[in-house]
Amino acid sequence: MSVSSLPQAIQSLSRKLEKLDIHPHGEPIIQLSVTACVMPMIAWLASQPCYPRIYWHGRDTQEEVAALGCCKDFIFEDAVDDNQLSQAYQTQRALSTNQEIRYYGGVAFDRHTECWPEYGRAHFILPRLELRRSGDEYKLLVNLNVESGDIEQERNLALQALAALVPPKPLAPPNKIQLLSRSDRPNKLRWHELVNQVTQDRFIQDTPKVVLSRLTQLEVNEKVDPWMLLASWQGRNQNSFQFGFQFSPESAFISCTPERLYRRRQREVFTEALAGTTTRGLNEAEDALLAQQLLDDTKNSHENQLVREHIVDALTPLSNYVGADELAKVFKLSHIQHLHRAIRAELKPGVNDFQILQALHPTPAVGGLPKASAINFIRQREGYTRGWYAGACGYFNKYESEFAVAIRSALLEPGRINLFAGAGIVSGSEAEAEWHELENKLKTIMSILTEV
Repeated sequence: MSVSSLPQAIQSLSRKLEKLDIHPHGEPIIQLSVTACVMPMIAWLASQPCYPRIYWHGRDTQEEVAALGCCKDFIFEDAVDDNQLSQAYQTQRALSTNQEIRYYGGVAFDRHTECWPEYGRAHFILPRLELRRSGDEYKLLVNLNVESGDIEQERNLALQALAALVPPKPLAPPNKIQLLSRSDRPNKLRWHELVNQVTQDRFIQDTPKVVLSRLTQLEVNEKVDPWMLLASWQGRNQNSFQFGFQFSPESAFISCTPERLYRRRQREVFTEALAGTTTRGLNEAEDALLAQQLLDDTKNSHENQLVREHIVDALTPLSNYVGADELAKVFKLSHIQHLHRAIRAELKPGVNDFQILQALHPTPAVGGLPKASAINFIRQREGYTRGWYAGACGYFNKYESEFAVAIRSALLEPGRINLFAGAGIVSGSEAEAEWHELENKLKTIMSILTEV
């Protein structure tokens, strides 16, 4: 039965909750859903009074999720080894056979260094409420965690969360902000030093690629709505993943990233090598010329091939079959274009998402090669904590999962906007050209925020 309005959907779901006969030894996680009306998802999310707020939009799917509150979560704020993370992941995944139940969250770029408060080295949430769109169909869902046995309390919490929902209010129009100051870490001088270190013959023999990145901090004296910013960004780069995590009013992490880490459906995995960059042209002819130059460029082709080989090698022990595009194609975004190779694998029975995350992340597109020595260089020399920038963000459950690599991202804090961009440094890389590439990668978000 279709539901014509949000109040009716809330009422219908509340009635289901009140009538629900919950067995103490039944499923530990229960999910109820009803059909809902068409709604602007980001505006709906931004209008709600509770936290956390989570948004997810797949790159090449018609799927969109706005999630609220927390029914259950797990977070590692301090050092976490792979065994602990694997055990926590397996425990949550095994809780329910319902393939609609999802945990949303992320894993930091470097789980062995200090991370951002609230976000942690790894943080995943089973939301209390979700509004999901699949194509033209909308559903309102509520999750109950009855593991503890306090069934009536959980029912009441779910009913209260539904009662607190409000209709979506329009997002505020984007306004250009007044910058008080801008700082870059590493700064331009330090950037040149780092690129020169990485491209030295002795270094590059052992570590042929390091992805260096930069934190650009914008000091502001006005409040910037993260959801308005993400919606504007989404409008400029529709063929990207778009997602956001706001665990409290003080901080929000948003991303409009082109890069998939992987997508799993049962035992089938889809991933990609996305590395090698150039700008977009001012007209169709110039754009095509730049794309062809990118395809023909030895440095960029070599960089992409390194990423492809690493991913294939990483997936091979976990898979019955791995196939990858031999030739790169061009993947176009609003201000830049990348080299792209698609990769597909069929997993061996019993392989889980954590093993895939462990094998693939951080990819050579955000870390480097070999992984250990590249990340060690980044950890010691880059000069700031990446946190969830270049981390893996997405969702998982028993039957399916999808994670994106959180490049093209921003961390919003009171009085400050933190922007991130990186560039793959290989033999032949020039520091000035790579610095210019960082600026290109920030062009879209800067054009939304400031007068360019």
